[in-house]
Amino acid sequence: MAFDGIVTRAITKELNEQILNGRINKVHQPFSTDIILSIRANGKNRQLLLSASANFSRIHLTKERFDNPKHPPMFCMLLRKHIEGSIIKKIKQIDLDRVIHIEVEAKDEIGDTTKKTLIVEIMGRHSNVILVDTEKKVIIDSIKHLPPSVNSYRTIMPGQPYIEPPQQNKLNPLHTDRETLLKKVDFNSGKMDRQLVSIFEGLSPLVTKEIIHRTGFINKESLPNCFLEMMESIKEHHYEPEMVQTKEREAFSVIHLTHLEGERKTFESTSALLDRFFFGKAERDRIKQQAHDLEKLLINEVRKNKNKLKKLEKTLKDSEKAEQYQLYGELLTAHMHEIQRGDKAIEVENYYNPGEKLKISLDPLKTPAENAQAYYKKYSKAKNARLAVKEQMEKTKEEIAYFELLVLQMESATLQDVIEIREELEDGGYIKRKRRKEKKKTDKPQPETYASSEGVTILVGKNNRQNEFLTMKLSRKNDTWLHAKDIPGSHVVIRGEEFTEQTLHEAAILAAYFSKAKHSSNVPIDFTKIKHVKKPSGSKPGYVTYDHQQTIYVTPDEDLIIKLRQQG
Repeated sequence: MAFDGIVTRAITKELNEQILNGRINKVHQPFSTDIILSIRANGKNRQLLLSASANFSRIHLTKERFDNPKHPPMFCMLLRKHIEGSIIKKIKQIDLDRVIHIEVEAKDEIGDTTKKTLIVEIMGRHSNVILVDTEKKVIIDSIKHLPPSVNSYRTIMPGQPYIEPPQQNKLNPLHTDRETLLKKVDFNSGKMDRQLVSIFEGLSPLVTKEIIHRTGFINKESLPNCFLEMMESIKEHHYEPEMVQTKEREAFSVIHLTHLEGERKTFESTSALLDRFFFGKAERDRIKQQAHDLEKLLINEVRKNKNKLKKLEKTLKDSEKAEQYQLYGELLTAHMHEIQRGDKAIEVENYYNPGEKLKISLDPLKTPAENAQAYYKKYSKAKNARLAVKEQMEKTKEEIAYFELLVLQMESATLQDVIEIREELEDGGYIKRKRRKEKKKTDKPQPETYASSEGVTILVGKNNRQNEFLTMKLSRKNDTWLHAKDIPGSHVVIRGEEFTEQTLHEAAILAAYFSKAKHSSNVPIDFTKIKHVKKPSGSKPGYVTYDHQQTIYVTPDEDLIIKLRQQG
C-alpha cells in the first residue's frame, strides 16, 4: 500500500472537482473509525469516506454500501449538529503531507454564518478525523481523543487549540530544483530510494523505488532529470491510477509503476482505485480484531475433528480383525479336544482354506472353552465397534464440513454476520451463551442484495442463518437456487423467472466467489428451482439437499462482484 502525499494530492484535486460547493446532507458513522458524508454536488449524490482506521486510513469518494448502527455514536451526532446542511467551501492539502482540510459554512440556530473545518489526518495508527472551529482554531471534537498523558506536544481533546502534526523538516519535492537535489543526495552512500524518502515529504518507498527504476544508471545527470520530470508531471496533475498484484503483495499508486511485475488494473479516477483496492480489506480487518476468539474457536474445532477422524479411522482399521477373531473362535471350538489347559498356543488346520495352518495364541490360565469364548467376545466387540465407529465417522465428517463452512463465512462476514454466527454456535451448544437482550421477533436475517447487469435481483446468504432463511422462507418455489457443487459455500437465489443466461452466469459467479473455491477457476455451480431444495429433518442450519439440478462452470471475478453489489 502507499497512501502517500502524492495520492493525497490526487484525491484532493478530485474532491475539488467533484464535491466543492456541495451540500452535506447526511452524516453516518458505520464503524468506530469511519465517517460517511452524503453530499449533493453538481446535480449528483456522492458519498465521501473518511477513515481513521489504524491499518486502512484513507479519504475518497465511495460507491460502497454500509450498514449503519441503530444508535449513532456521539461523534456522529456532533457532526450532524455542526455540519449537516453545510456547504463545502474549500478542500486543501497541507503541503505534500497526508493531511486534508475540508472547510464548510453553515447557519446556526439564530441564522449567523459559522465556519468549521473537518481535518483528516492519514497517519497509520495515529490517523484521526477532527472537527475544528475555523476562526478560533479550537477543537470541537474528534473521532479519536489524545489526552496530554499520551502526547504532551499535541492534545486532541474538545476545547483544546488545534495544533498541526509535528513537522518532519523534509523538503517539498514539488518545489525542489536540480541544485537542491544534488546538494541533498549523497551519491556515494547508495540506497538512493531510501535517501529520497528521508529527504522529501510525501514520497513513499513505492514512489522512490519507481524513480530509481526509471533513472536506470544513476549519476548526477540522470537522477535529477528523472526526479524533476516526475515531479513536474505531479505538479500538472497527470495521474495514472493503477493497482498491481504481484506474487508477494498488492500495491496501488497514481503513478505508473513500471518497476512492479504482475496483474495490472487501471482506473478512471483515484477514488475508483481506492474503492477497489480497499474493497473488503477494512471489513476483514475489523472482523479479525473483534472476532478473533470466534475465528480461533472455529479453526480449533476443525483441527480437533480432523484429529478425531484420524483416530476413528485407526479404530475402524483395528475392527477389521473381527472376522479373524470369529475364525479363531470357530477353529478352537472344532479342535477343543486337542487343547490342554496351560497351553500358550495351538497350531490347527484352517478348514476354510484346506492346507493352511494357523497358530492361535491361548491364555494358559483359561480352559479351552474359555479361550474359544474369549475370541467370540472379541469378535462381537469389534463387530459392534465397527458399526459405531462408522456412525461416528459420518458425524465427525459432518462437523468438519460444518466448521469449515463457518470459517469460510467468516472470511467475507460483516459485523452483523459475525453476531449471527456467534448466536448460531450458542444455539448449537458449541460456546457458552452470553447474556443479552432478547431480539425482537421482527429481526430477521438479511441476505445481501445484488443486481445483475439486466437489473434482476440476486440474493446471497452470508451465513447459515441467512442461507436457511433465504432458501426455506424468503424465496418462492420457482426462484432459481445456486450453490457450488460438493463444496462449502453460500446459497444464492435469483428472484423471479424472467432472466437471461447473463443473469444466470453472474449469479453463478457470486456462488463461486462466496465458496471455498473462491480462488479457483472453472468452478462447478449447481442450479435448480427452489421447489427442488429440501431441508432434512434435524440437520444443521443452512444444510439442504436438492435434485433436478444442472451444472455450469464459472471463474470468480471480484471486479464483477463489486459491480453487482453497487448495482444492488
